[in-house]
Amino acid sequence: MKKIIATLTLFSAGIIYAQIGVEKTQVEGDGLLDFPSNTTKGILLPIVETLPTNAASGTLLMDKNDQILKMNVESAWIPLSDPGSVSAVTFNTNGEIPGQNRIIMGATASNAPGVLVLESSNKALILPKITSPHLNVKNPYPGMICYDTASKTMAVFDGLKWSYWK
Repeated sequence: MKKIIATLTLFSAGIIYAQIGVEKTQVEGDGLLDFPSNTTKGILLPIVETLPTNAASGTLLMDKNDQILKMNVESAWIPLSDPGSVSAVTFNTNGEIPGQNRIIMGATASNAPGVLVLESSNKALILPKITSPHLNVKNPYPGMICYDTASKTMAVFDGLKWSYWK
């Protein structure tokens, strides 16, 4: 319960234009949301059954149907991985709560749909930094994304293997 309250407090603080460091005391540079270096924890992208039709450019997700990690670019879904596997995933079968159900960081409001919306004209997301995730993340979860400090690339895990993007 304490972790839930701490997480909600952390994300609530982000609504007031603050920079947030997760598991660190200071944000590097102009990051809106930043994670510690030398970790083995990444961000887990949502695994969706239906691709959103109103997604903003830059939206990242994993498509449950073809099991491919994708990014929305001008209303087109661009694959970031080969087909993977979601066989290790336990899906929530509860109905979604109606309403916005999202966290907006960097602004008081946003028209962009999404679970976590980072809205800023001069700050960005800093991905968790992991050295060689294919070697150091022992049990990656499908939809995991991070920055590989060894290859200096964005790394995504599709449930079977890592894909790297420059």
